[in-house]
Amino acid sequence: MTSTPGAVDMPEDGELKTPDRLRRRASRLLSHMSAKSDRLVTEGLARVDAHRWHYAVLASLEEYGPGSQATLSRRTGIYRSDMVGVLNELAGRGLVERAPDPGDRRRNVITITAQGRRLLRRLDKILDDLHDELLAPLLPAERDQFVRLLTRLLDHHTHQARPAP
Repeated sequence: MTSTPGAVDMPEDGELKTPDRLRRRASRLLSHMSAKSDRLVTEGLARVDAHRWHYAVLASLEEYGPGSQATLSRRTGIYRSDMVGVLNELAGRGLVERAPDPGDRRRNVITITAQGRRLLRRLDKILDDLHDELLAPLLPAERDQFVRLLTRLLDHHTHQARPAP
């Protein structure tokens, strides 16, 4: 019998049979939830012709203000080479504007437009609804606690990965 990674054995009686030792592994649980979350968000944003990188750039510009391509790459975690395509898509749809940086004419400063702000508000609502679906079994207080715990874990491992100054 062959199996795909992460597949769950489905016996003939229809009852899920995942070994307890697998159900107790945080890494496995996080991996499965990450895959579910990615699929849900990708499909949800695709319904409005958007993807997570559009959201990340617009959110960064809204929260921190205009920035260069390199700055946006650092803020969002999008590789610089990929950022060019994302910005081309956003600029082509009138969601961001590029203007020469007055301090360094070799680079552009990217700014969110009014249309970009409107789309960002719409994407916020869509993502709120998708997260409600993803976290449906949890009570509101549990959802908040879950996000705080995930943030703490991510911050811990992100700080560990950074070289000491």
